[in-house]
Amino acid sequence: MMPLTMAKAGETVTVRKISGKDEVRAHLAEMGFVVDSDVTVVSEIVGNLIVQVKDSRIALDKTMANRIMV
Repeated sequence: MMPLTMAKAGETVTVRKISGKDEVRAHLAEMGFVVDSDVTVVSEIVGNLIVQVKDSRIALDKTMANRIMV
């Protein structure tokens, strides 16, 4: 397992674990980041990511992306 920030642009990965407080995990789950879901990294700028989850593109800062293990 590695944090989502380690994935390269264009790479599709599968979420394995989400760490953090309950409210942080719930917020990420509402956006579609749930275990066994596929996430595609669209682009990465200074550690901040734009990712495709289901039919949505979402921007994540480095600290949030580090909580998502793939």
